[in-house]
Amino acid sequence: MANRTRTKTVTFKKPFELKGFDGVLPAGDYQVETEEELLQSLSFTGYRRVVTFLHLHPSSKKEKFGPVVTVDPEDLDAAVFRDL
Repeated sequence: MANRTRTKTVTFKKPFELKGFDGVLPAGDYQVETEEELLQSLSFTGYRRVVTFLHLHPSSKKEKFGPVVTVDPEDLDAAVFRDL
């Protein structure tokens, strides 16, 4: 099956919480990657979300990259909505 990855940046103006995480995540820009697979049985082009990743901030200034974690996209959307 053909997969595609969609990338976007979400910006939180204030610290936020997500289900499955202990504590509060800091405000700032976060890269979100969503992997989708092509649905082959349709008469039109369609994709199904397989997994969504959130790139967290590094835990220290010595690190260039932070951890990448799997998130529930609905929880992430709700956190973005609460930040408005």
